[in-house]
Amino acid sequence: MGNDGQLTTISSINGIEWPALPGPAGAAALAVQYQFEQSQWWPQETMLQHQFRQLNKLLRHACETVPYYREVFGSAGFDPQCALTPKSFSRLPLLQRSDIQSYGERLFSRQMPSGHGKTVEVRTSGSSGAPIRTLGTDITQFFWRAFTLRDHLWHKRDLSAKLAAIRNDVPDGVAQGWGPSTDVVFNTGPCAMLHIKADIDMQIEWLKKQNPEYLISFPSNIYALAKQCMAGSVSIPNLREVRTFGEALNADLRSLCKQAWGVKLTDIYSSQEAGYIALECPEYGHYHVQSEGVIVEILNEEGRQCSPGETGRVVITTLHNFAAPLIRYEILDYAEVGGPCPCGRGLPVLKSIMGRERNMLTLPDGKRFWPSFPAPKWDHIAPIRQIQLVQREPDLIIVRLVSDRHLDKNEETKFTKVLHGLFGYPFRLVFEYHEKIRHKSNYKYEDFISELS
Repeated sequence: MGNDGQLTTISSINGIEWPALPGPAGAAALAVQYQFEQSQWWPQETMLQHQFRQLNKLLRHACETVPYYREVFGSAGFDPQCALTPKSFSRLPLLQRSDIQSYGERLFSRQMPSGHGKTVEVRTSGSSGAPIRTLGTDITQFFWRAFTLRDHLWHKRDLSAKLAAIRNDVPDGVAQGWGPSTDVVFNTGPCAMLHIKADIDMQIEWLKKQNPEYLISFPSNIYALAKQCMAGSVSIPNLREVRTFGEALNADLRSLCKQAWGVKLTDIYSSQEAGYIALECPEYGHYHVQSEGVIVEILNEEGRQCSPGETGRVVITTLHNFAAPLIRYEILDYAEVGGPCPCGRGLPVLKSIMGRERNMLTLPDGKRFWPSFPAPKWDHIAPIRQIQLVQREPDLIIVRLVSDRHLDKNEETKFTKVLHGLFGYPFRLVFEYHEKIRHKSNYKYEDFISELS
């Protein structure tokens, strides 16, 4: 924003400052935001019609070029050339994470349509304990950035301010802009970045030095920061808003941010393989499904759509990924369906999301931090389908695995070396093998559990 509080659009033409004429990337970003501004107010029936127009193209492409879907559609007696209805769509079988692990490249398109750009590999961190490998394209990245920008615009953030990001996919340092979602369109302030492996005390000292207006991190990390700041009477004077992603929210985290820093918390529901699923309503404390990019079904145990107030399994269909379509994909989260939003937006409402939780890892010297053990660091070692780590004693971690077979001694040694390197301490590791690692009774999955008092 400029000095008058208005967004300052970047112009690509020498001598033309206002009205700005953005370059091709900026123009495309603004064109999509214009369409988003219209579609967010549509009734759900209108949105569904447009979703199914896009879905028809995706299903035909999947049947013609993706071996897995050609077989699955044939077995189900589904003909994508026929008119698609919600009823016929609901009869398609669900895609499980175990299917993605088992079928691998048979879920990849053999022939991409023109205009989708380059294909990139996407490897999930294993936040559900079950890491997967899939693909994205320049188009899926474009929509990821578009929904990021929508989130900023919805919540009227001051893009000229400083953003601080504490996460597991950033280098330590300061960038000149907030990232490609905003920088192709608007002049933004700096983005200070710190890797999540830094312990909580180090993070607090860094935040005091950076003094950002906006902070984004994982809920469990924000929880630890807020608690520590309150205990030490630490303030971050410029802070206006905390943003969270990647985990289910602790029930009292919003009020904790108010107590610790006097700021609101805004949550994001997304996944690495699917992109944005839902964004928090700018007026109310629930989530709006990002229907322009994804179809979301919330299903009960009988496989039927849940009604408002009911909790069920989250099943998603991404609308723009033609490289590795995710059609009726059960993402291993649970969510509660909400009723129509008083804000007037027609985008479906999720009242709450029960995804994963993560506790803090405690080193024997008392330092605590958010543990990061991304799948690409270890999933090549052995055929591991799911993982859960439990800190049972200050120097002991139980490694629970769902695997096609038990790891041999050499594989356990390699896995141990990786975890020691990631945690920065040679914990004693005990390997346990399970047929399945279940969610808790509140539907949340914990990939790291601390049993320390």
